[in-house]
Amino acid sequence: MNQLPLPTLFVSHGAPLFALEPGQTGPALRSWAQSLPAEPVLRGIVILSPHWMSRTPTVMSTAHPQTWHDFGGFPAALYALQYPAPGSPVLAKEVLGLLQTAGIDAVADDKRPLDHGAWVPLMHLFPDASVPVVQVALPVGWGPAEVYAMGVALQRLRESGVLLVGSGSMTHNLGEFRGGAQAVAPYVTEFSRWIEAMIQKGDTAALLQYRELAPHALRAHPSDDHFLPLFFALGAAGGLSRPTYLSREVMYGMLAMDTFALN
Repeated sequence: MNQLPLPTLFVSHGAPLFALEPGQTGPALRSWAQSLPAEPVLRGIVILSPHWMSRTPTVMSTAHPQTWHDFGGFPAALYALQYPAPGSPVLAKEVLGLLQTAGIDAVADDKRPLDHGAWVPLMHLFPDASVPVVQVALPVGWGPAEVYAMGVALQRLRESGVLLVGSGSMTHNLGEFRGGAQAVAPYVTEFSRWIEAMIQKGDTAALLQYRELAPHALRAHPSDDHFLPLFFALGAAGGLSRPTYLSREVMYGMLAMDTFALN
């Protein structure tokens, strides 16, 4: 009997301190992961993070990836955290094959560690670190359409127990970071809700042109690296799926933590 495909997931991974300060989003991620169906068995996670950018499309084939603390100036407790999930060279080979079949000339990297854009949200989703993880790089210079196509190329993995995750941020203007609790900046809400409305409508064309059409797009994302993982998740979902929101939390007044599943 054919199994229903797994949903895809877009996660706003926030600041590295999200690992220690889960707010509302961390528990929501854990609750969602616990609600996943028992079948098909979750055999792996493929995750795209903006904290790995490469000149060419690249897939992590590391068998035992290290936990990379790729940040500085944070409390010592953050650097003590480990996420010892196994890798999966077998799944990485599948990912490479699907990308290459789609005309995306990808290569493998058998030494890549997990950066915080991957392991921080995964700590909340699957704290026992038992599910194999394969990370995919964000190619330098790619835009929404190219990243969307990468997701489309991998969407069939959902039918065989693979969770596809885009890990980024709904808003990401670190020049406005002040730390601590702040009133939510109006542009954060206006941008985030426009994006939600377009996803609800299934208006992929508008989303692909978000920098021209979305309110405050350039302020929400002075560079678009942290927004591009959303298109990976949309492509993997087929583009027409309605979102199930897990979080609309805003941290520090400017960092929207919008997180949603696409079925």
